[in-house]
Amino acid sequence: MEMKDTFAGTLESGDILIQISPSEQEGVQIELNSTVAYQFGEQIKKVIAETLAEVGIDRAIVRATDKGALDCTIRARVTAAAVRATGKDVWKD
Repeated sequence: MEMKDTFAGTLESGDILIQISPSEQEGVQIELNSTVAYQFGEQIKKVIAETLAEVGIDRAIVRATDKGALDCTIRARVTAAAVRATGKDVWKD
C-alpha cells in the first residue's frame, strides 16, 4: 500500500498527536511519548496497532505523543492519519 508522511491530532490535554510514515520493514513500529506510558503505554500501543490493522496498514512507523487521550480519541486520530496517509476512505464501502 502506497503511503505518505502525515499526522492527525494535537498536543492539547486529552488528545494525542499521531504521525505516520512509510516503512521499508515489515510490521508496525510504534514510538510512544506519554506522561502516562508507565500505566497505560501497552494499552495505547495496542489500540494504535489494532486500528492500523483494521484499516489495512501493515507497514508503518508511528510516532505518538500522548497527552492523556482516551481509547476512542486514539482510534479517531489513528484512523484520520491513516486515511490521510493512504488516501483510502475507510468510511465508504
